[in-house]
Amino acid sequence: MTTPATTDYFGLTIPLMHLMGVIPESIGPGHARTRLPWREDLTNSRGDIHGGTLMSVLDFTLSAAARGSDPELGMATIDMTTSFLSPGNSDLVIEARCLRLGTSIAFCEGEIRNTEGQIVAKASASFKVIKRRPGSD
Repeated sequence: MTTPATTDYFGLTIPLMHLMGVIPESIGPGHARTRLPWREDLTNSRGDIHGGTLMSVLDFTLSAAARGSDPELGMATIDMTTSFLSPGNSDLVIEARCLRLGTSIAFCEGEIRNTEGQIVAKASASFKVIKRRPGSD
C-alpha cells in the first residue's frame, strides 16, 4: 500500500490531484485558480490531455471556488456539465467562480485555458454543501 500524497490542495489532501500534477495557485471568496502542466501520461491517443482529466481538474477547482469563503466547508458534486471547445495540448490554467453559495447548495462555473489564452473547456456545476468531518484534511 502506498502513502497518500501530502500536497496541500487549499487545505485538503487529494491524492488524485497530486497524481495528475495539479498546482493550486490561488483561492479566495468565490474564486479559485489551479494549473495543470501538460504531461504525456495525461494524454489520449491524439496527444491531447484526456477529457476525463480535464473534467476532474474542473470538478476540483469549481468546488474549491465554493469553499473559498469558508475552508471548513466540504463539497459533494451533484452534477457537472462540461463542454470541450479545443484540444488541451499545452500547460493549462483552470479558473472557477462560485456564483451562489447557499446553506445546502453551491453553484459554480469555470473554464480551462491553454497557454495562448484559448478556452479548452468550460463547466458549470452544483455541489451539496457538507460539514467536513472533525480531523479531516
